[in-house]
Amino acid sequence: MKNPVLDIIHQRRSIGNLVLPMPNQDELDAVLHAAMVAPDHKQLKPWKFWVLTGDALVEFGKVLLQAAEADAVAQGVTLDDATIKKTLNMPLRAPMIIVIATDMKSHEKVPPFEQLLSAGAAAQNILLALESLGYKSVWRTGLLCNTDAVKAYFGVGADDTICGLIYTGSSSVQMPARDAHDLSQFVQYRDSNHYDA
Repeated sequence: MKNPVLDIIHQRRSIGNLVLPMPNQDELDAVLHAAMVAPDHKQLKPWKFWVLTGDALVEFGKVLLQAAEADAVAQGVTLDDATIKKTLNMPLRAPMIIVIATDMKSHEKVPPFEQLLSAGAAAQNILLALESLGYKSVWRTGLLCNTDAVKAYFGVGADDTICGLIYTGSSSVQMPARDAHDLSQFVQYRDSNHYDA
């Protein structure tokens, strides 16, 4: 069965290190509009986005280091030079990072877990939109993602979650084909004939 949407879903792969080109403004707007139409009970739009490029990536590296240093102090250890360098360079693995966090709304019919899943659906729409435009991506979080320093940098509240750092750019890496899945290990089919009258 040939279907361009299914093709994009099946061919998308996470690529760890990305380079230019990255989406231009029109392409980025299209990607973010795709995020905005994710499944969203009561249309609460329970998410926020930040787009980091250029010097903002360097600045974000310093924020990650601040978070790592605070964690090290709490554990009574000291970061070595290699860890410091690695942490500073984390955001430089792509020319663009799209950050997504929840922005929870109080609603009697939409519990927090639904809003968190909605933010995840928005992130998936970003990944697929990027793939459809010929770009590559990887959805990262990591131990530092929801530390006090990182949350403060983005203005994310205590009750909200940074759901993903979507590293965005281009790559010439050719990933191997995915292994086929045995759906019987994951799916059960039920119909009325399975139940007693």
